[in-house]
Amino acid sequence: MAPKHCLLGFLVTLFLTGAAETHPAHESLKPQRVHFQSRNFHNVLHWQPGRASASSSSIYFVQYKIYGQRQWKNKEDCWGIPELFCDLTNETSDVQEAYYGRVKTAVAGTHSAWTMTRRFTPWWETKIGPPGMNITQVNGSLLVILHPPKIPYRNQKGKNVSMENYYELVYRVFIINNSLEKERKVYEGTHRVVEIEAVTPHTGYCIVAEIYQPMLDRRSQRSEERCVKCP
Repeated sequence: MAPKHCLLGFLVTLFLTGAAETHPAHESLKPQRVHFQSRNFHNVLHWQPGRASASSSSIYFVQYKIYGQRQWKNKEDCWGIPELFCDLTNETSDVQEAYYGRVKTAVAGTHSAWTMTRRFTPWWETKIGPPGMNITQVNGSLLVILHPPKIPYRNQKGKNVSMENYYELVYRVFIINNSLEKERKVYEGTHRVVEIEAVTPHTGYCIVAEIYQPMLDRRSQRSEERCVKCP
């Protein structure tokens, strides 16, 4: 007779590899709505508990792979976790590649089958945030300095990589005359330093900006208003 620890090891292997058959009764444990949410290339896997696993004792296991590969990889930081999300930013850093993620749950010694995402390509699907913005007053004009959203990648020298390395970014700048409560677009283009001339003295203005991606025909949310009063 085989030692008990050998049998236990065999069962653990079946669980971790997904080789064991999942009983139909355990389908209700499967995580639901498994999907990526991506903002500025921060790629996070999210899911909801299965119908029968909304329990504080449920734990989750996450794997990922590149499209076309057969072998799934464990995400060690998300192996047996109680949370309903897992940050896969580092594992999906080639933004032109397509990836899959999958999640399984275990509760009270019973485990579910895997639930897999649809194909996820960061370059196509990440949502870019609004530009950063600084405003200074120079000789009766307003000088607007724009910054693309920060992303989590660095080059081989350890320096931050710009969002502009991945997309053509078109900046749109709008000015609001507070006394007239009227908005107008004062700039659209790729330059990140914009001078707004012919502003009225003793008048308050607010500036907002957004980014447009021509290739994807998308625009970001607007930045928060930055307001100044011309002397």
